[in-house]
Amino acid sequence: MNRRPIAVFALLGAPFLLACIWDRDTLQMERSRFPSALELITGKFRRHSPEYYQWRIADRLAKLETDPTSLPLLDDLAVAYEKTGDTAKAIEIMERKEQLAPGKYETAANLGTFFVHAGDLESGLKWIRRAIEINPDAHFGREVVQQHVVEFLIDRRVEFPPTLPLSSYSPNFVDFLREKMGTERRLEAEGELLRRINHGLLGMVRFGNSDSPVLLELLGDALNAGRWPEDSSRLATRCYLKASYQTRGTPAEAKYRQLAKDGLGVQKNATFSDLETRFGVELADAASWYTELRENELRWIAEGGDVDAKYDAEYYADPVSVTTIEWPSWMKLLSPWYVVPLLGVVVTLYLSLRRRRTRSLRQ
Repeated sequence: MNRRPIAVFALLGAPFLLACIWDRDTLQMERSRFPSALELITGKFRRHSPEYYQWRIADRLAKLETDPTSLPLLDDLAVAYEKTGDTAKAIEIMERKEQLAPGKYETAANLGTFFVHAGDLESGLKWIRRAIEINPDAHFGREVVQQHVVEFLIDRRVEFPPTLPLSSYSPNFVDFLREKMGTERRLEAEGELLRRINHGLLGMVRFGNSDSPVLLELLGDALNAGRWPEDSSRLATRCYLKASYQTRGTPAEAKYRQLAKDGLGVQKNATFSDLETRFGVELADAASWYTELRENELRWIAEGGDVDAKYDAEYYADPVSVTTIEWPSWMKLLSPWYVVPLLGVVVTLYLSLRRRRTRSLRQ
């Protein structure tokens, strides 16, 4: 059996196999450094619907009637008001809790976040610092990162609502942190700092607002600044892209898209349009998953009973986003429009050489 044609086709097919392995491994390496980052960016993580928080308000108010000094119930109620947009009510409840039981970490952490969301950065920073004093290691140091973010906003005199992107306030967040560190310390500790900043920002996205263009931009900056064995520019580009979607129709949209493109400038194996197409698939998958979650919560609320217990039983683990193959840009040359004519040329040359060889053997 003549194996040359098989060898030719195997050689032409090899890049497909290599590309699949390389692209999947590369994406997984980025995700392994920041577990659940893709899910947090797309919004596919355990969270609640607005209707759930309305249910929680009614549920906790009813329970507080029989147990008015329950600190956990007050925390739950305040967060529910915050999630439904009533930040003033959330602050009022936490201030009442502070009078009942002064010096609690949860109270300080909640007040810090609520005041920041209300635009009172100075008061927010005061409570965040108090929370850190009470429990420096809570939430894996997320409050420390939150403190740096608020200090950055205050230092850059960011107005509310802020001009986006925040990179308009030069230098950006990462450079601001580098300035805060001494040069000597920066050289020995910048890598670890950036790791903590990335993980802290991911925590803020999870427990805050995953659609916030401010958080998405800061996370993108931090992901792009890391000095990793392989960079995390794909994840950073997704951050900027989502920020552009959240600011459609404003001058910030084009600026965020430019940040997304600039972040892929050194990527030889992925084009911006390809990545945006894949990101669209990931966002659609996350939206479908969240729609199902919301429908479940609406059904549980209608059925009555303990919605929290039903939620915990159904969503006991974080979901995983779909991943799509990231083809290198040169793989476009292997599309059917190029491959079919190329195969025709190869086969023609092979048959021509075979005929010549047959004639020479006859002679």
